[in-house]
Amino acid sequence: MKAKYLNLFTDFGFKKIFGEEANKNLLIDFLNALLPIKSKIKDLTFKNTELLGQTSLDRKVVYDIYCENEVGEKFIVELQKAKQNFFKERTIYYSTFPIREQAEKGEWNYNLKAVYCIGILDFTFKDYGNEAEFKQVVHDIKLRNPEGITFYDKLSYIYLEMPNFHKTEGELETRLDKWLYFIKNLEDFQSIPKIFKDEVIFLEAFEKAELAKFNREELDNYEANLKPYRDLYSVIETAKSDGKKEGFQDGIIEGEKIAKLKMARTLKENGLSLDSILKFTGLSEDEINAL
Repeated sequence: MKAKYLNLFTDFGFKKIFGEEANKNLLIDFLNALLPIKSKIKDLTFKNTELLGQTSLDRKVVYDIYCENEVGEKFIVELQKAKQNFFKERTIYYSTFPIREQAEKGEWNYNLKAVYCIGILDFTFKDYGNEAEFKQVVHDIKLRNPEGITFYDKLSYIYLEMPNFHKTEGELETRLDKWLYFIKNLEDFQSIPKIFKDEVIFLEAFEKAELAKFNREELDNYEANLKPYRDLYSVIETAKSDGKKEGFQDGIIEGEKIAKLKMARTLKENGLSLDSILKFTGLSEDEINAL
């Protein structure tokens, strides 16, 4: 059956719904559902998603979405489709840029605005916390001491492990539940679920996501994003199976790595940008450059 709505796990789909100025009310509603009550957002300003280091030799960063609210708090919102080496380290490195750019010339008392790094993950960590935490959808990480007391509350890393979200329409309870259900299942909907019928913000989101309303250029861009996403999923699933059959010490991990390397080579040969290959495969820049 042909999809009626776009896939939100593509770069195009994610930025179409959450990264456009005309749709920032959707991003505001999503962030307000995710963040504590004290951090409710009234307005957002989108900022340059490409930030450079202090010198020409420093590595640059490119965010999916980077914005600031009315009181100067910073929000990085990233979609990550595949797990990569040192993913958590990458997130922490990304968070240093909105911290550092707050430095003021001349006399300054080092008073910083809060920074929120939000990752929507199409994979699970599997190496964080205890068995119960393996199954959690939302991980809210702050700087705490061994007794669990928050040392600094202006830096938050919030990860959404989407494969752990299994609620059906009838089980949705909170605003965040509705957004997670929307994000995870949008491409599979053929009509708007009943629970969203009276929700103006979600009706607007469905309208923005309807493929029939895209122009030719938007459809071409979307298809260009969608094919690598589907190809990667197919290759990884095949590699997992092959890895087990061939007796790898760890068939799943080894199989996934082989699949990602094959996909990266294909994407590279087809001229896809390094940033896009990094996102689609989760490999490191060095691994991709070595192909």
